[in-house]
Amino acid sequence: MKHALSVTREQDFAAWYQAVVSEADMAEESGVRGCMVIRPWGYGIWERMQKLLDDRIKATGHENCYFPLFIPLSYFEKEAEHVDGFAKEMAVVTHHRLIQKDGKLVPDPEAKLEEPLVVRPTSETVIGAAFSRWVQSWRDLPVLINQWANVVRWEMRTRMFLRTAEFLWQEGHTAHATVEEAMEETMKMLEVYRSFAEECVALPVVAGEKPENERFPGAVATYSIEAMMQDGKALQAGTSHFLGTTFSKAQNIKFQNAEGSQELAQTTSWGVSTRMIGGLIMVHGDDDGLRVPPRLAPYQIVVVPMLRDNDEDTAILDYCGDLVAELNKKDAFREPVRALLDRRPAKAANKRWGWVKKGAPIVIEVGGRDVAGGNVSVLRRDRLYREDGKLDSQIVAKGDFLGAATTMLEEVQQALFTDAQARLQGNIDTSITALDALKAYFAASKKPGWALVQWAKPTGAALDKVIEWLKGEKLTLRNVPLNADAADSSCIFTGEKAVERVLVGRSY
Repeated sequence: MKHALSVTREQDFAAWYQAVVSEADMAEESGVRGCMVIRPWGYGIWERMQKLLDDRIKATGHENCYFPLFIPLSYFEKEAEHVDGFAKEMAVVTHHRLIQKDGKLVPDPEAKLEEPLVVRPTSETVIGAAFSRWVQSWRDLPVLINQWANVVRWEMRTRMFLRTAEFLWQEGHTAHATVEEAMEETMKMLEVYRSFAEECVALPVVAGEKPENERFPGAVATYSIEAMMQDGKALQAGTSHFLGTTFSKAQNIKFQNAEGSQELAQTTSWGVSTRMIGGLIMVHGDDDGLRVPPRLAPYQIVVVPMLRDNDEDTAILDYCGDLVAELNKKDAFREPVRALLDRRPAKAANKRWGWVKKGAPIVIEVGGRDVAGGNVSVLRRDRLYREDGKLDSQIVAKGDFLGAATTMLEEVQQALFTDAQARLQGNIDTSITALDALKAYFAASKKPGWALVQWAKPTGAALDKVIEWLKGEKLTLRNVPLNADAADSSCIFTGEKAVERVLVGRSY
C-alpha cells in the first residue's frame, strides 16, 4: 500500500511528525530559531480549540482580559523559587533603541532601560501585582480571569508545536478567600481540561497530581492531564496549579476578611497551549498525514469537483455548490456544519490527497457521472482504506448523504477517540513491582507505553536519588492518577510502604 507521506511512523516517528507538520500545511520555520509560522490550517485548528475551550472557561464564571508582554524583572525577583524555575528560559529586553555603528545596527548605550524587562514566560507575577491593587476586601473575592496570549521560553531543543521558544496559550489566574475555594477551583479547571481534551480533541488523558519534583515553580500542588502518543511517550497536555499564598506573599495580595482581620489570598493558575496541537498530530495522525477530529476541523466536509484541466463544467460546480449550501444549513455538535467547495484550479486527485494529508474528516468527490446519477463519492478520513488496500470511497445518493452527514461526523469524532482510548488503556502496565522489571519493560520495545507503579512519595535526598535513576533510564514521573487503585504494597523505588501509585514513562 502506497501512502501519501514519504516516511511512515514505523520507519522514523520523529521524521514522520515533521512530515505531517509540513505536508499538512500546519506550520513552517520562521527564520528565528525556535519560532514558527503557523499556517492557516494549523491556526484554524487553534482557533477552534480557542473557541471551544473559551466557551467552557467562561461557563465556569471566568472573564477574559489582557496583560503586558513585558514584565519588570523586579516582579520575578520577589518570588525566588519561581524565578529560579524560569531563569534559564527568560528572554530579557535591556535597551529601547538601536543606532548605526560600523555599518551595523547595535543597541544604543544611551538607551539602556533603568530596569530590564522580561518577555512574558508566564504571568503569575504581573497578574499578582494587579490582584494586589484589585483585592482589598473579602467582598472583592473571588477574582476569576483568563487571558489568551503568547509567551516566550528560550528552549534549547525545539520542535514545532511541542516545544518552541514562542508559543500561544491561555492562562487562567484566580484569587480566593480560602484554601478550600482555591483547591475547588484548581480541580474544577483540571476537569474542564480533561473534558475538553476528550470530548473535543478526541484525546484520552489521565488526570492526576504531579510529584513534588514536577510541580510548577512556586506551586503548592500541580495537577496535569497526560496523553499517550502513538510512540508510547507521554505528553503533558494541560496543567492546573494550586499556588496557595506563594505569590500572595510576594505580590502582597491581601484582603480584609469579614471579621476585620488581614489575610493573604489563596491563588491558582492553569493553562493549555498550542502544544496540544502537537498531541493531536501524534495521537491521531497516520501514514497519510493528519486526521483532525470534526469538532476541531476548520472545514469538516470538503467537496472536490472532479474537473479536467481548465474545465469550468457549470453543471458539476452548480451541483457541488448546492451540496455545500445544504450542508452549511445543518448542525453538528450543536454548531453549523463547516463545509467548503474547493474550486482551486488544480487536478482533482491532487486536491483530494491534499485534504487527506490535512486530515479533513470527510472528503466528497463529484464528477459528471455523480451529477447524472444524483450521487456523491464519500471518503471518510478515519477509515481511508478497504481491506484490499484500495481507497474506501463510497458512492452514495446525494440525498442520503445529506441526511447522514451529521451522524457521519459524530461517528468520525467517536472513532478517533475510541482508537486512541484503546491504545492508552492497552499500554499501561500495572504489574511491575521491581526496578529491574521496570528497566526491562522500557528496554523491550520502541513504544512500550507507561507503567503504573507503587510510590512512597519520597522527598529531599530520597526523591533526588529516584530522579537521578530515572534520568539515567530517560524516564520521568508523569502524575499520580486521581482514579488509580489505592496503594497496597511497597514503593518500587525506595522499598518503603507505598501511599499511592504513580505513572512512569518516556515523555516529550
